[in-house]
Amino acid sequence: PITRRSQASEDGALKAGSVSLPNLSQLCYLIAAVITVMAAVEDRFMQFHPVHGLNVRLDHTETQATRVESFANGVCFSKHPLVPGEIFLVEIEDKELGWCGHLRIGLTAHDPRSLEAVPEYSLPDLVDMGSSWVFAITRNHNKIAEEGAGAGGEAGGRVLAEERVVSRNTGTFFTKSHLHIDSIRIPRDKLVGRSRPGRFSHILDDLYKTNALPPTARRSRIGVLFVPKGQGAADMHIVINGEDMGACAKGIPTQQPLYAVVDVFAATKCVRIVQVEYGFSSLQTLCRKTIQKHIVHRMALDWLELPEILKHYCKYE
Repeated sequence: PITRRSQASEDGALKAGSVSLPNLSQLCYLIAAVITVMAAVEDRFMQFHPVHGLNVRLDHTETQATRVESFANGVCFSKHPLVPGEIFLVEIEDKELGWCGHLRIGLTAHDPRSLEAVPEYSLPDLVDMGSSWVFAITRNHNKIAEEGAGAGGEAGGRVLAEERVVSRNTGTFFTKSHLHIDSIRIPRDKLVGRSRPGRFSHILDDLYKTNALPPTARRSRIGVLFVPKGQGAADMHIVINGEDMGACAKGIPTQQPLYAVVDVFAATKCVRIVQVEYGFSSLQTLCRKTIQKHIVHRMALDWLELPEILKHYCKYE
């Protein structure tokens, strides 16, 4: 039975009658609502599609893709089509020296299950099949000049702006908690990568936040999404370490479902999906943020009497 305390204890407990506790039916309703929300969040859990390039190996969670040999045949897709404004975000986990080229990312209207064979390259093979828009990430010059964005053509995004050109997409701006692209709001918490925990990690983390490190570096986070633009059309945007690169393809038809494309190409060896929470933060995330808020830097976690698995989570996320 649910009862109220008759009086406040010495430690400051609430007095009787100061709080209205829910009855059993209200509790059942709240529990059902929580379960419904949790189920909805679970449905948005991002994974790679089981159909992928010949040289790709997925881990057991289907959230990490590794190219195990050569430099090609590393094309991957999202397991499910994206919804408008939903970002498919990956982090570069590992690189392989000796190759020229880096990660490629974009969208395709081709259902991966309908492909007779996954193309060896996203550029130009997948793009040449039509209804695909792919952007090659480079060490520099990833911003798109407004006049350079293609009108939904072959690979809108291969025409790049010089580094000194500032995007004139006035619909993009930051608030403290979100990146805004037109009417789309993306939580910032997961958009910026973090360095591996170490002696200088707190310094490197500041560089990541200012987007000063190369987009092709380890721990860099790169995402793709499409933003509706009128009836049946959308623009594709690439976000690198929390910064919108602009509309790298315009006028993309949205009548068909659009899947994310990630090409683990050349110097990019391994990527993992970063889950973005659009609704209420999970209890796990809230706990992590609270702990991180009250420490000087991540390595200070070693001084706390916390379970090792919790320390690891707070260091790496």
